[in-house]
Amino acid sequence: KFFFFSSRRRHTRCSGVSWARRCVQETGINAEYMGIMTQNTGSGSQRSAKDRFLDTIQPFVIGGLSGMTATAVIQPIDTVKVRIQLISEEMGASGKKQSLNPITIAKHIISSEGPTALYKGLDSALMRQATYATARLGIYKTMVNKIKAKQNKTEITLFEKVYASLIAGFIGSLIGNPSDLILVRMQADGLSPPDQRRNYKNFFNAFARIIREEGVTTLWRGSTPTVLRAMSVNLGTLAPYDEAKDILVKIRGKEDNFVRLASSAFAGVVGSVVCLPFDNIKTKLQRMKAGPDGTYPYKGVVDCVTKTFKREGILKFWVCLLYTSDAADDLLCVDLGGRRIIKKKK
Repeated sequence: KFFFFSSRRRHTRCSGVSWARRCVQETGINAEYMGIMTQNTGSGSQRSAKDRFLDTIQPFVIGGLSGMTATAVIQPIDTVKVRIQLISEEMGASGKKQSLNPITIAKHIISSEGPTALYKGLDSALMRQATYATARLGIYKTMVNKIKAKQNKTEITLFEKVYASLIAGFIGSLIGNPSDLILVRMQADGLSPPDQRRNYKNFFNAFARIIREEGVTTLWRGSTPTVLRAMSVNLGTLAPYDEAKDILVKIRGKEDNFVRLASSAFAGVVGSVVCLPFDNIKTKLQRMKAGPDGTYPYKGVVDCVTKTFKREGILKFWVCLLYTSDAADDLLCVDLGGRRIIKKKK
């Protein structure tokens, strides 16, 4: 999904307005979108309101569409990841040993629930990306461009990238939490006994039932680890991706597919390591149901962290590290195609 960061830079000796104009003429990429601050020379170069509007919404649209594309591809992996986290939770509570091998779990899902179960909750996952990815990726790129324009420079510091990442992750997670909660519940439903399953029909049915049966505030249950996860994902992917790409471009002297893929892979590993503990806690809090006495398995984030540590051990916070979908979902799916979409914009 990082393709919207990719820009086809021409390394010339031109500077200022002439450099920006050459970017537009030769590549079709809007110079302001790349963070280049053009000056009004009074020669009719002032851009129209329509162009400025398109530049504003472009990172949001590309971020949302890329997120939805990625989700359509990796949804089965994400479903297996959620099941592994919850099976590990059950093992810690009951003491029973079960396989956490992703292939074994995928086979069990297909044999017991059918192959379509791997895509259960896909509509919720797409809705999540339409809100969460659109917001966090769009806000991040917009903030980066604003910082570049304000300071009249083409690159920003690592601290500024981290700052933009955290703000974008915080806002995006609050917007996307309801669809994230519904997604987790639909993916985890198959683990419950048939008489205890929620059996949501689709995203809209789940949305209405949660409000009616549990109250509207339930849609933001687990929002604290969701916010922390989103901020850690952004901190561990967006800023490292940009920083790694800048370093590789300086070393290689150009930005090519190798630079983008290598930067994506690096940021994916960092992002997964940083965010998985929060993702683990988020999944457990969003899936939990009240017992016969009306109490919940966890009182909150701290209680969930404490019980997970005592029952499962510290390493189980990263139980899905080697096959998590977070890195793929946030980085590698459509990195190469986006700059061609941007090039077509005149």
